[in-house]
Amino acid sequence: MPRGNLNDLTSFLAIARERSFTRAASKLGVSQSALSHTIRELEERLGVRLLTRTTRSVSPTEAGERLLRNLTPHFEQIEAELTALSELREKPSGNIRITATQHATDAILLPKLAKFLPAYPDIKVEIIIDYGLTDIVAQGIDAGVRSGEQVAKDMIAVPVGPDMRMAVVGAPSYFKGRPAPQTPRDLIQHNCINLRLPHGGAYAWEFEKGGRELKVHVAGQLVCNTDAQELRGALAGLGLAYVPEGEAQPYVAKGRLKRVLGDWCPPFSGYHLWYPSRRQGTPAFSLLVDALRYRV
Repeated sequence: MPRGNLNDLTSFLAIARERSFTRAASKLGVSQSALSHTIRELEERLGVRLLTRTTRSVSPTEAGERLLRNLTPHFEQIEAELTALSELREKPSGNIRITATQHATDAILLPKLAKFLPAYPDIKVEIIIDYGLTDIVAQGIDAGVRSGEQVAKDMIAVPVGPDMRMAVVGAPSYFKGRPAPQTPRDLIQHNCINLRLPHGGAYAWEFEKGGRELKVHVAGQLVCNTDAQELRGALAGLGLAYVPEGEAQPYVAKGRLKRVLGDWCPPFSGYHLWYPSRRQGTPAFSLLVDALRYRV
């Protein structure tokens, strides 16, 4: 039977259960004449009479009883499945994998997830710390968090944090007997803590002032692969570190770190959640995106 005829069967079931065209039409939201027309067409196609009509009642014929008996469990199963799907929409669930840097995780993801996850106990979030531009599609990852400048053009990017600044910092003990750098080029004379990128190269420190941009490949005795390690190295007096301002500021405020070259570190686009434009959004993923979205 063509799929469109399922509506005819639904009409038959409503009449057979209600034993009334009037009540069935009201339940289905159609007119009695339309319902009568539907049943006549169904009976003509099947070549059997399904309902016995009198002026006072409607009852299934023998063929109608058989059809009612066989159809009922199947339609009840369909209704139960549709109800279950509706409950999934109302009670979202699923696993979501996100790649992010350590700073993005600490500054953005964890504080927002602390409010989001308790409200949706059936949603699970896995965070993968990574400093490279991971191919999230190939790796089976749902989304990534990076600065807006790092997001590829063909991705959907949702801001999840304010604009950011980088900071060059060192411990007071490091600056004893050393002049503070006045320009980024002075860093060549300093012991700087390098950040090793996943592809093996060292991160070039980026600066800008008055429209002039500089990238400095610094050198030093210590190499790390996370901002947090860089910061700990700077606190230990092992050299200058180049880290997100938010990481360094609490230690600068307490005098444990000294900031230099602040006028060479302008704001840049903050963290964005990015994911493929062709990604099919589940209710859980859509809720997470909305929870992470940055609102001024």
